[in-house]
Amino acid sequence: MLLFKKKFLDAIRNGTKTQTIRLWKRCMFRAGQASYIPGAGYIRITAVDRVELSELTDDDARPDGFESVASLRREIDAIYPQPWPEGLAAYRIKFHCMSDAETQEYKANRVARPKRNA
Repeated sequence: MLLFKKKFLDAIRNGTKTQTIRLWKRCMFRAGQASYIPGAGYIRITAVDRVELSELTDDDARPDGFESVASLRREIDAIYPQPWPEGLAAYRIKFHCMSDAETQEYKANRVARPKRNA
């Protein structure tokens, strides 16, 4: 599951936000995987790339829903206050919202996960 601030949900639903930058110790997703965004629905991950934040450009920021790389960096700094813990890397996750038909097919074909003991 990918979580987003409420202010991004409309852009995700209408297809203007098609990626996110996340800081993780290890990559949490892979291309082709489906995920769920509360408030937006199911998505299909189309690409996952490790990126250097210092090398991002305005062109990288726009699919993330930002006018400029400066505004994207401000948001990243607000979400991940510095100093960042050792070992974090930046990952760009590209995705698209699944149509109703894609969502139904995904739900019909997924295998139920066994429940963990508490």
